[in-house]
Amino acid sequence: MPARWVVRQPLRSSRAGARLGKITTFTFLTLVILFALAGARHGDPANFHPLFSHAPLISILLVWQVVPWLLAGFESVGKYAEEASSDFQTSGFFVAIALTICTGLAFFWVVISAVAYVAPWESLKSNQQFPTAVAFERALHAHWIVVLIMASALVALVQAFNANMIASSRLLFAMARRNLLVPKLGYVHPVNQTPSQAVIAVGVATAAAMLLGEAGLIPILEVGAVASAVAWMAACASYYRMKPQLSGRLAAVFGLLVTSLMILVKVVPIIPGHFTRHEWIALAIWAVLGLMIRVPGERERQKKLEPTAESVSARK
Repeated sequence: MPARWVVRQPLRSSRAGARLGKITTFTFLTLVILFALAGARHGDPANFHPLFSHAPLISILLVWQVVPWLLAGFESVGKYAEEASSDFQTSGFFVAIALTICTGLAFFWVVISAVAYVAPWESLKSNQQFPTAVAFERALHAHWIVVLIMASALVALVQAFNANMIASSRLLFAMARRNLLVPKLGYVHPVNQTPSQAVIAVGVATAAAMLLGEAGLIPILEVGAVASAVAWMAACASYYRMKPQLSGRLAAVFGLLVTSLMILVKVVPIIPGHFTRHEWIALAIWAVLGLMIRVPGERERQKKLEPTAESVSARK
């Protein structure tokens, strides 16, 4: 069975993952709508002021820095949309990406507005573990809203894990198939017809990261946001090199500009929220791990490009 089959047919693991994704997504959205409606009856429009906690530009840059991380779960849709159906068409990517962007924007607008409406922003800066849940509990004078919010958070974690697990493993598989990473990650299980080695690699890395705690996870998330921006920049640059029509080239240039700003706001020291020593250390470790799985793939690719003795003699 050719390796390409894994990305052209609906896999058993993909169908199960898609089913779980649908259940968790609709459950999560339902719970979010419920606590947003509950908060709408007990909030105050005066809580929206001030619109920015710092100067407007600084506040926008602080949010701008975490946008790649916030969209990480949503943008996973485009990575494995091809596996959703055996008759998937290339034009379907545009629909999937457009719906992803619109859904993500609407979701964050509803959540941020609901939280800002129900409590003054000063109360959300407390040192309590779950200030959002506490703010809703104080506004509604009921504990059930806390249970609802925590249930929403739990479902969101399962949803994000499921989406990133599928997307990350398929990304590793695709890169290994092109000999950009360790070739073993491109292995297709003969029975399940899934990229089993890539799935195991992502699972082990996820389990190990869970043991790092907050001190380790925060730098990883910060570096992950920049890594996502770099990946989007690479996609825009690749699309521009494909020489599309004028509208496509303009879109690619705009994407390069946006992603460049996302990276600069994290690496330029004068901007609040820039990388600290811990983030640079995490980035260095990330780069070393990347080289470790990149070098074997490069060697394999070079072997395939080198002409064999038989082909050389045949040419002569």
